[in-house]
Amino acid sequence: MIVFGADMHKGSHTVAAVAAATGEVVGNKTIQVGEAGFIAVLDWTRSLGEERVWALEDCRHVSGSFERFLIISGERVVRVATKLMADARRAARDRGKSDLIDALAVARAALREGLDALPSAQLAGVELDIRLLVDHRERLIRSRVAINNDLLWHLHDLWPELKLPGSALSSKKWSTRIARRLAHAEQTARVRIARDELRRLRELTVAANQLQAEIAELVAKVAPQLLDQPGFGPLTAAKLLGEIAGAQRFATEAKLARAAGVAPIPVSSGKTNRHRLDRGGNRQLNAALYRIAITQSRYHPAARAYLERKQAEGKTRREAIRCLKRLLARTVFNTLKASPALT
Repeated sequence: MIVFGADMHKGSHTVAAVAAATGEVVGNKTIQVGEAGFIAVLDWTRSLGEERVWALEDCRHVSGSFERFLIISGERVVRVATKLMADARRAARDRGKSDLIDALAVARAALREGLDALPSAQLAGVELDIRLLVDHRERLIRSRVAINNDLLWHLHDLWPELKLPGSALSSKKWSTRIARRLAHAEQTARVRIARDELRRLRELTVAANQLQAEIAELVAKVAPQLLDQPGFGPLTAAKLLGEIAGAQRFATEAKLARAAGVAPIPVSSGKTNRHRLDRGGNRQLNAALYRIAITQSRYHPAARAYLERKQAEGKTRREAIRCLKRLLARTVFNTLKASPALT
């Protein structure tokens, strides 16, 4: 077995071959990004042995095209989180940093963690479309918030006595009122800017609402069982689908929980038996599970009873919420594995 670690860059990829049994460096090769380079490195790796695994650093904005090429070519590919490479670099004999050193660190990190323990790369399906739409909507919302804040200050400067309820400028009622007031005001530079910002705010609101409807339709089509769970709204469910990118990548629900950073880390010693928070993992996925946990803690009787039971066992409220997030990771995994549209 040979493990090929790859250090990915926009213009070039460096590949290092490491024997799985001995850790010996078999060879290395640097290629230019593109079909010709991909074919050349694949031919080189096939000449080294029949049994091989590709370990790619999990930076899909850079490695996506190469990853898809390898999967289509029938290669086995696993993804290595960037944080796993730090220990491999510190333990390496070669000091410093280079593309080759990083490629070796990827391969050795994969061997240290275990090839079967790492998530397998697969061709992107509907989950990628959902993730792209969710990310695009979030960018629009961030832009809308920034423009909304600027506009509020302009309106305060023009009419200090004006009192607006929260999120007023996103509603048709209030935006129409402000537009009329701006149209009748003296047309200074500040008024002109405010009118432009209000127009842009309306456009962003319409675009964000259209995206939300499209996302909700996609989620209802591919994972309706997820929406049936209490506390799972369309946007949160879409975030889960996009970040998990296929539950079949994880052999067990425990591995999904670890990837989400909701699996507790034991820090026991002697008579002390406790666990601490895992600050690693996918923080977007972690945040989505947290939102569901908070929602369920307010409105779902079963979740509230679960939290009360954990607190009766001596856990703090925060620790009980963490336990609920771990339970939610199991629920999400089992639900997605049972969804016929995602298998």
